[in-house]
Amino acid sequence: MKLKVLLPYGLFLEQSDVSSIVAETSDGSLGLLPHRLDCAAALVPGILTYATQEDALAYIAVDEGMLVKAGDDVLVSVRRAIGGKNLAELQDAVKREFLSIDEQQRNVRAAMDKLESGLMSRLVEFRHER
Repeated sequence: MKLKVLLPYGLFLEQSDVSSIVAETSDGSLGLLPHRLDCAAALVPGILTYATQEDALAYIAVDEGMLVKAGDDVLVSVRRAIGGKNLAELQDAVKREFLSIDEQQRNVRAAMDKLESGLMSRLVEFRHER
C-alpha cells in the first residue's frame, strides 16, 4: 500500500511499501491490509502504526482527522502529526509539542480577552453617548 499523511500546510509522510496500518477511529481501532475493501473513517487523536514490507514498525502521533483507503492508496489528513520509531521518544516529543501549543493558546486567549473587554467598554461608551 501507499500511505500519505497530509497536514493543512503540506505533506508529512509518503511511504510506498506499507504492509499494514492500524489507526484509532471514533469506533475503535481500524486495521488495514492491502486487500481490505475501500473505506473512510474519522480519526481521533492517537497513535497511527504502520509496518513496511521489511516488517519495520513506525509510529505517528496524530490529531483528529480523516483516513481514506482507495485501492492501494491510503490517505490520512490530520491537523497535526509527530513521527517516531520508538514510542517512548514519541511520547516525549508529543509532550513537548503540546506544552508549546498550550502556551500559544494561553497567549491567544489573553489577547482575545483584551480585545473583547475593549470592545465591550467602547460599546458601553457609545450607548451612553446616544
